Amino acid sequence: MLTASQGKPMLIVTIDAGTTNTRVRLWRDKKIVAASSKAVGVRDIAVTGDRGTLMSAIKSMLESLFRQIGGVNRERYAIVASGMITAELGLHAVPHLTAPVSFADLAAGAVAHILPEIAPQPIWFIPGVKNAVASIDVNNIDAMDMMRGEEVETFGLLAQHHIRGPVLVALPGTHSKFVLVDKEQRILSCVTTMAGELLDVLTHQTILKNSLDGEFTHELDREYLLKGAASCRRLGISRSCFAVRLLDRFTPASHCQKASYLLGAAFYSDLQALKHSAALDLAGDIAIAIGGKSVLQQALATLIADDPFFSGSMLLAEDRPERPFSGSGAVAVMEQILMRSASSAPLCSGISPLGTSR
Repeated sequence: MLTASQGKPMLIVTIDAGTTNTRVRLWRDKKIVAASSKAVGVRDIAVTGDRGTLMSAIKSMLESLFRQIGGVNRERYAIVASGMITAELGLHAVPHLTAPVSFADLAAGAVAHILPEIAPQPIWFIPGVKNAVASIDVNNIDAMDMMRGEEVETFGLLAQHHIRGPVLVALPGTHSKFVLVDKEQRILSCVTTMAGELLDVLTHQTILKNSLDGEFTHELDREYLLKGAASCRRLGISRSCFAVRLLDRFTPASHCQKASYLLGAAFYSDLQALKHSAALDLAGDIAIAIGGKSVLQQALATLIADDPFFSGSMLLAEDRPERPFSGSGAVAVMEQILMRSASSAPLCSGISPLGTSR
């Protein structure tokens, strides 16, 4: 167990800031002891040009964490941040690392920066990862991709489930990420799709809102999921989406069945990307580990198992609330930074990661 210089258990704060939401968690002994979240993110900076809203929200959440545990010596914790917070529109821009990227590379690439509006000690910003593509143009754009936040989520998933590469880590969500990891446990490349965002828009902002009562499915109907995928394969996603409206008007299909059909169509388009994208150049026998919410896991696993292209093993990787992959991956990065600082020169202009002077 990592400890601070006085021998007390190390507290680590993780900041996971995305486009629309930010989560701040306090960890002790690799488990969450306090957490807070707000519907604020990098999009707020893009709209207003003001970073103050996000910084104020993070500071407020940080104070909430300490209240939850009854206070703590403020020199006894370290802070690490990942996600869109490191983008150009975030709080401190850190360039992507170019794949292949190992966990050690990720930790070595983290950058310390002090934001006094949030805390007196440095925040360690973890870089994202981008595919290695030279001279990008319209002819090879499919080979390019990037991520911010999913890199720590990937390493967190691999560590918690003791997975060795080569493996494809699938992280279905708003922007689904498919991350290829080699036998040396390095991130080789990734592919991003907008399946989750597409489902959100279709469910809440199109004619399908009435057909689906503006709600996602909370459970799967396997038959309708596969029918939606088959429709997308034959007719494309646009026609398959409208078929949900037809199911609503002319058949007794339930909400679960209609929503499962739509999910099948959207996720089949993801499978097409996996099979054909130059960014992955995927072999059919690759092992696959699937994270994400349960219903998305099950849907993706069902479609992969039904597709003759895929023949490798498959694991549904449970993301436990007390140790989410994104947070545990960021904690592991911070631990490596702390160990490095304990055995080497000062890390940031004479300031330790705990905020005490050296």
